[in-house]
Amino acid sequence: MSKQQLPQLPPMPPMPQTPLTGSCQCGALRYRITETPLTLYCCHCSECQAQASSAFGMSLRIPASGIELLGEYGSFVRDPGKSNAVEGVFCTDCGSRVVHRGRGEDGSSSVKAGTLDDKSWLSPVGHIWVASAQPWIQLDGLIYQQQPDDDYAALIEAFRDQQAAAKTTP
Repeated sequence: MSKQQLPQLPPMPPMPQTPLTGSCQCGALRYRITETPLTLYCCHCSECQAQASSAFGMSLRIPASGIELLGEYGSFVRDPGKSNAVEGVFCTDCGSRVVHRGRGEDGSSSVKAGTLDDKSWLSPVGHIWVASAQPWIQLDGLIYQQQPDDDYAALIEAFRDQQAAAKTTP
């Protein structure tokens, strides 16, 4: 078998305007993102690997007030009582996780980006928890060995720059 050259990829389209919509796997739990997302990154922690049944989870970070859940859902809180406690929200019918809601100081949420209706514009700007990344993963963008120590500031700036560039690309 000979090595095949991959075709040149087209430029990434810009993020659609809000509201962005998505759902769980069965469609019983839908959501609307009503505020502009802050950043998009891949998380390689062992929890995201297990939850996504994959090598990483892709997270679209949004302001806590920027999501409306439409339908029945369940939740559980990881590390209750700690400042970094996170609430995992999932569909009670199919079990798909759709969002993590922060319980700490910033209270922001991370939507599981693969649950968006339109995924055509997704292009992560960085990777977190790469200390536990699978060895075959090729990383680009901003790299954090663990949780970002800058409150996601560099990831937010990189996402803003990426989206500005996508809007000006013909």
